Amino acid sequence: MKTRISLLSVLALALAAAQANAAVSADEAAQLGANLTPTGAERAGNADGSIPEWTGGLPENAGSVDAAGRPANPYADEQPLFVITAANMDQYQEILSDGHKAMLRRYTDSFRLPVYASHRSAALPQSVYDAIAQNAVTTTMVDGGAGLQNFSIATPFPIPKAAKEVVWNHIGRYRGGSARRQVIQTAPLVDGTFVPVLMQQQFSYRDQLKDFDPANPDNVLYYFMQEIKSPARLSGSIVLVHETLDQVKEPRRAWLYNAGQRRVRRAPQVSYDGPTPATDGQRVADNLDMFNGAMDKYDWELKGKREVLVPYNNFQIDSPSLSYDDLIQPGHLNPDALRYEQHRVWVVEATLKPDERHIYAKRVFYIDEDTWQISLAEQYDARGQLWRVSEGFMIPLYDRKIPWLAAESISDLSNGRYSVFGLRNEINSPIEFGFTASSSEYTPNALRNSGVR
Repeated sequence: MKTRISLLSVLALALAAAQANAAVSADEAAQLGANLTPTGAERAGNADGSIPEWTGGLPENAGSVDAAGRPANPYADEQPLFVITAANMDQYQEILSDGHKAMLRRYTDSFRLPVYASHRSAALPQSVYDAIAQNAVTTTMVDGGAGLQNFSIATPFPIPKAAKEVVWNHIGRYRGGSARRQVIQTAPLVDGTFVPVLMQQQFSYRDQLKDFDPANPDNVLYYFMQEIKSPARLSGSIVLVHETLDQVKEPRRAWLYNAGQRRVRRAPQVSYDGPTPATDGQRVADNLDMFNGAMDKYDWELKGKREVLVPYNNFQIDSPSLSYDDLIQPGHLNPDALRYEQHRVWVVEATLKPDERHIYAKRVFYIDEDTWQISLAEQYDARGQLWRVSEGFMIPLYDRKIPWLAAESISDLSNGRYSVFGLRNEINSPIEFGFTASSSEYTPNALRNSGVR
């Protein structure tokens, strides 16, 4: 009841200041916290009960948290309801994405989907729910969807009407405001051999900066920095990104520090289909986080909602009981460490404009209704053939109320290789959320000063 009252209060205040072109009316927005969840998902379960009602997500005390910040798996005792393989996939056509069907056909003897009971575990802080409620009646797109105005934090369009609004919900979704972490990235060879690349990352959404001025917010959504720590041949390379809010008006600002040359240079290739360091060409810049960056190269279509199997509640993939050798296999990650559940997703299709260039001619995204996180993605080549399949392995960090990607992978159906990013099974340092930085820490000068000499 307190949540409902709080949401209605925020909506009433926001309406008073809302412009005439608000995204939705106050009457529509009043559904948030009622028949819709505070983030805009359908609160009710589905007809056959395979998707349950959302009842608030996992509580903060759902389990213990280890020294590295890994939450215990509250579903550890569960067993798969069934396992989908190439042999029985025809029975489950309605809940399988085209990408998963292709993976089952490509890796007939090894790829499978262990399907568990569905749990709508996602929960966010009340302050974020309040911000989302305000966004519902104030936030609008500008420049044909290239940017946002009257946007605070998190989900800008909890009741979306268009494809770009759904994608903006993914881009803006709540990720703790700021975070520092160390993770492993690798691109295994066809035989499964791999070299782990240790990366140190940090990002800060603009409102987390010490010197952020809400009256003069600038055109930056968040700041991102990534340094390669090992192996030695790659160490010291750093990328800095200012993710602009309107990337058509002002393209993404990016810089690279090259440890060998000891210099900082602008890096316009850190966008769209520019190469991603240490992936052997298995991923491009806008594949990170399943999709990131500007939307201007594509025509976007909202296909509606579907019930499909997506990676969800993947506590096991983050477990220190598993090594990277346990997880990484030829062609794909070890299915025994993965968990799939049936959830409702928004389906968005992006088709390359005739006058634009990108290695992907078409992309299909499956966006989880509870977290607004892209769970699955399919990337097609210029011949119209399904080329790469991406999976985002969601884990709810319930102690902090942050839906998180424990890892993400992208599988190349043509060459039999894949890239995986975000693993930390053998890393003992925790993810540091909520740290504060100043804008001066995300400048080319700071990049130069922090680089290996």
